[in-house]
Amino acid sequence: MKHLNIEIKAKCRDHGKIREILKSKNADFKGTDHQIDTYFKVNNGRLKLREGDIENFLIYYERENKEGPKQSDIILFKSEPHSSLKSILLKSLGALVTVDKTREIYFVRNVKFHIDTVKDLGTFMEIEAIDSDGSIGKEKLLEQCNKYLELFEISKHDLISVSYSDLLLENK
Repeated sequence: MKHLNIEIKAKCRDHGKIREILKSKNADFKGTDHQIDTYFKVNNGRLKLREGDIENFLIYYERENKEGPKQSDIILFKSEPHSSLKSILLKSLGALVTVDKTREIYFVRNVKFHIDTVKDLGTFMEIEAIDSDGSIGKEKLLEQCNKYLELFEISKHDLISVSYSDLLLENK
């Protein structure tokens, strides 16, 4: 399954404020997921296996590292928990880094929100405007991200240009 995302990642010191705003927008709370993302050594893009209680995917994506809204081209493969997929990937590619996080997942229509606590990094939030079938378009997705960026009053100083995996690798 291939789709287009426009996403924003930011430091977030007040998860309660974000929850309240999402509640006021009648966001659909999907639950809290403990996720282990294992990133693999690959030649282009990023490849990670997400293992969680709610979400389990092999995810390949290409995204530029820049602050603010950024485009991600994503290919998802729904994986089965406890399958041999992780062993195959570890033996063939090798692990780059592992991200251990607790994630609250919310949706308002096609926009997904994550409230994250990442082991060894801190607290964050993400906004992902998702076009899963090509019917929305990049401009509308950008507009949606910018609307929520403003609504959540996210400072430019809190925007993160890289992935959690990059932040963990920088800290090594």
